[in-house]
Amino acid sequence: MKRRLYYLIPGTTQAAKLVDRLEQKGIKPRYIHAIVNREIDLSELPLTNVRQRKDIGKHIEKWMWDTDLVLFFIALLSLLLMIIQQVPGWSLIIPIGIMAITFVLGHYFVRRIPNVHLDEFCNAMKHEEIILMIDVPRHSIWDIQQWIKRHHPEAVTGGVGWTHEALNI
Repeated sequence: MKRRLYYLIPGTTQAAKLVDRLEQKGIKPRYIHAIVNREIDLSELPLTNVRQRKDIGKHIEKWMWDTDLVLFFIALLSLLLMIIQQVPGWSLIIPIGIMAITFVLGHYFVRRIPNVHLDEFCNAMKHEEIILMIDVPRHSIWDIQQWIKRHHPEAVTGGVGWTHEALNI
């Protein structure tokens, strides 16, 4: 699974230089995506596709989170009804198990999965800054961030999000 690094770049010239240097460093162009206000020419930069512009990852996260919560509360309601009806103790294992699983998944989701999304950069896009999204393997995040910090101080770190090549987002 890859992680998506978000950077704010003040202009197309700086963004083009950073993209060229990232490609020289071995990051393929298909893993670099630029997004900006429609009024700026991005012909020199790898553009985002429709799914990346709509930030489908955000919608998937919301759906997963909502599903997790609904399952938890259905299991909780089932458990309460079973207790009220004095159902045998062994059958309580099912709703308790579902609640435990959804609790653990929710905890993992909140604590472990980075969740930066494009809507956090609305003001930057209004000020005509370029958002550069770079998909890198999870183990390379620190190295790439430090390299960009050293060689391109004009690039402001916007955070880390998730992406998965299989989902093509």
